[in-house]
Amino acid sequence: MTAPIRTEPLSGESFAPFGDVLDAAGAPDRLINQGLCGRYHDRARLDFGPGGRAGISIFKAESRALPYALDMVERHPEGSQAFLPMSLDPFLVIVAPDEGGTPGRPRAFLTAPGQGINLLRNIWHGVLTPLHAPGLFAVIDRIGDTPNLEEHWFPTPWLVASNG
Repeated sequence: MTAPIRTEPLSGESFAPFGDVLDAAGAPDRLINQGLCGRYHDRARLDFGPGGRAGISIFKAESRALPYALDMVERHPEGSQAFLPMSLDPFLVIVAPDEGGTPGRPRAFLTAPGQGINLLRNIWHGVLTPLHAPGLFAVIDRIGDTPNLEEHWFPTPWLVASNG
């Protein structure tokens, strides 16, 4: 395996090149429902490309553990993907910059409880990696007839390890 990749906390600033952090941090943009509900408005750059539409699916993924062997990343050239955990458990988010059509050195983020993410269109990323059962997520992504998946298998897996 290659040198380990250490997890880092997920923040809007560090994750911005890859997508959006979805959480209720800070003050809400406005109050609704007779002042009893804070609305954190328009937090994701959703993009479903030509011929696509937004769909909401439920994913149930098996939980994984750290250290984690990363052998494959994928990307979706036609649309973004938002992952909203249906529990307060943190999960692992792996992304990689594009370097001439292939992924560069991956980065690993560990979400805080209550954080979700939106991956921008065409961003290399690891598979859904919950660290606790039940691994249940609402996923908002592109529904369409054109191909929207590209995979890249690393010749040598990367080891993702906890920073703590």
